[in-house]
Amino acid sequence: MDATRRQALAEQMAKLRADYLARLPAELAALQALAGALRGDERDRAGLEALHLRLHKLAGSAGTFGLAALGAAARALEQRVVAWLAAEPDEADASARGALAAELAGLARMVGDTAVASDARCADIAAPNALRFADTGVRVWVMEDDVAIGEQLVRQLESFNYRARLFARLDEAERAAQGEAPDMLIMDLALAAEGDGAEAFAGFPALRALRCPRLFITSTDDFRSRVRAARLGAVGCFVKPVDVPRVVQRMGQLLEQLSAPPQRVLIIDDDADLAAHLCLVLRAAGMVAEVLRQPETIMEALAGFQPDLVLMDMHMPHYTGPELAGVIRQHDEWTGLPIVYLSAETDLERQMAAMRRGGDDFIIKPVSDAQLVAAVRVRVDRARQLAEQIRKDSLTGLLKHASIKEVAAKEIVRARRAVKPVTLAMLDIDHFKSVNDAYGHAVGDLVISALATLLRQRLRQSDHLGRYGGEEFLVVLPECSGADAQRLLDDIRRRFASLRFSHEGQNFSCSISAGHASSRPAGPGAEDDEAGAAASDAELLSAADAALYDAKRGGRNRVCAAAGLTARQAAR
Repeated sequence: MDATRRQALAEQMAKLRADYLARLPAELAALQALAGALRGDERDRAGLEALHLRLHKLAGSAGTFGLAALGAAARALEQRVVAWLAAEPDEADASARGALAAELAGLARMVGDTAVASDARCADIAAPNALRFADTGVRVWVMEDDVAIGEQLVRQLESFNYRARLFARLDEAERAAQGEAPDMLIMDLALAAEGDGAEAFAGFPALRALRCPRLFITSTDDFRSRVRAARLGAVGCFVKPVDVPRVVQRMGQLLEQLSAPPQRVLIIDDDADLAAHLCLVLRAAGMVAEVLRQPETIMEALAGFQPDLVLMDMHMPHYTGPELAGVIRQHDEWTGLPIVYLSAETDLERQMAAMRRGGDDFIIKPVSDAQLVAAVRVRVDRARQLAEQIRKDSLTGLLKHASIKEVAAKEIVRARRAVKPVTLAMLDIDHFKSVNDAYGHAVGDLVISALATLLRQRLRQSDHLGRYGGEEFLVVLPECSGADAQRLLDDIRRRFASLRFSHEGQNFSCSISAGHASSRPAGPGAEDDEAGAAASDAELLSAADAALYDAKRGGRNRVCAAAGLTARQAAR
């Protein structure tokens, strides 16, 4: 986070806290008025319920804004009110309720000079540094003292368009690290440190200062080696002989995580001050956060905002957190959405009951800003990883057949509404069976993974990729005309043909064929022989598939555009 943004965040948080403190006397006065109206009998229920909600809000927000003692006192009073609500009134309760106003008056004395600064610091909650890759590709350092193994690994990484550089000695890498840094490091575990020390690169400060992801390769697959790799900060550990497609797949996953879109969090809390504070904290951490102020519109908010996680209070006027969670879980598309309660509720039974009604976790207010960010980030990351495992192909990391078809259908509908073009493209590796027959399925997997990696590198973040089946891929290009798609796919075709693969001393290359079909906004000037904006996903897909077979019949290693949909399809 730059200094300007850090200063702006600090000013916004300071203003929020000042506004909170300014409104606090009125809130405490309202609590005293509610307590003063209690009579000590069954007529008190409405007043006690109002007291419960206000004390619950105060217990959760006071600590966040630096008033820990006030928050603890409010929590104790809240628990007493909850006990009264659960029991029949008696004479002892009547006497205690009469004294409640005096105890609430004592809360005001805690505010004065006891307020301490909030523990929120911009440095604590800043977003992690994302990798910014050079235009020439991702830089990978391979550190391997067996030069033959290292050179082979470098060659195969270069087949995937990585900029790989080999170091056989740590001192060579140390000198290089003093002037530049890789985007990723692959290293023989035996070189990393002496013995089982947790200090990575002992005696090599420049290497130790590198903040890029570290993957290790090892000759021994035992528990001790795995622990050693974990101590050295490994994000992956692979046993020799190295299965390069698996390494490349892990690298691709890491790069996707580091360049993933910001986590999106929807906050639902009736405490406007606290909700605003939470929103600021999450935004400062690089997330996209919004506050929902009208719970009745929760489903519309989910559809429009598409959050990765919902953070909500448990006790709110009109609708409780578990009730809203129950509404969300009634819709199939949101059954996997993480819902985390952020509440001052400390009763374990109530927490567990809330979890059974659709919640995934429970965080007790007050929570430090750094703890909140860490908790949200890890839950979103885990949810994304699980979703990817379900939706994505294990070899390539691309969307599976059903998922990419679903994405294609959605993008076609979106394009029609926005009056924008969309292009579907089918790609197929030429003579792929001969690759498997000549070099084996492991090498065939390497070729498939290479194409998947190249596609990820050359396409936009808004584009979608899927492994349609075997060696065939489907690409969805929103807001892309047929002419632009032709140029893009032809560039990918040439780049893939230039890749060199190696197996047991034999070098070979492969080519691809591609076909594409585009929709375009229907309207004045639309010609009947062009693909129309109203064409369905099935029609566009069929047209792209037919264009692919035109490329195959035309000699392969070429890109063909669809001949066009029928006038009936274009006019729909």
